[in-house]
Amino acid sequence: MGENTKRYGIYFAPAPSSELWVLGSQWLGRNCLTGKNVEIPNLSELVNLDLCSHTQSPRRYGFHATLKPPYRLAEGKSLSQLEAAVADFARQRNAVEIGALKLKVIGRFLALVPKAQSEALSGFAAQCVEVFDPFRAPLSAARREKRMAAGLSERQVELLDKWGYPYVMEQFRMHMTLSDPLDETTGPAMLFGAKKWFKPVLERTHILDRICLYEEAEPGAPFTRIADFELVPN
Repeated sequence: MGENTKRYGIYFAPAPSSELWVLGSQWLGRNCLTGKNVEIPNLSELVNLDLCSHTQSPRRYGFHATLKPPYRLAEGKSLSQLEAAVADFARQRNAVEIGALKLKVIGRFLALVPKAQSEALSGFAAQCVEVFDPFRAPLSAARREKRMAAGLSERQVELLDKWGYPYVMEQFRMHMTLSDPLDETTGPAMLFGAKKWFKPVLERTHILDRICLYEEAEPGAPFTRIADFELVPN
């Protein structure tokens, strides 16, 4: 596959040594930093549920919270240029407090989200969307059609056409996806098991202390965490 088929996402991901990263990667069954599968949780709460089969999409994308959604590089832009821009951006920004986390069902997906999303966090994500947009190739007609099929609001269509993604700026809600779409049976079971699994990290104060580049080497390939850029500590 050529360079122009690769996609890059600008994300927050916890430090590789953190308990949140370890628990999140184990829940999904894959560590996207090492590229290796890891043993999924063996919880009595999930005994009647095949966790692996209900986490296929987030396993491919890797444990993360999206700041700038994945995109192909614009013509004339290179990965080294993007890395330099992200490094420069990180050197000029302070770390942002996320606060405590909670589990929430968003639509039909289970996710970890901030208990209260601050203006500082929303503003930081908006900066990422805007600053790195010159590196983004235009949205293809096929991808736009796929997004439109989700039933977007008028404002979300505006954001899609301007930034290539509908859930940015004031529509942004920080989340770390933990499941594929769930139904009335799997949803409560997943939530019950996740509350036990992630309990050690839910009441802690978390910090957005870095931004990370994730790469999709070819369409449909698992994403890999290829670089971290630490922000200025508070």
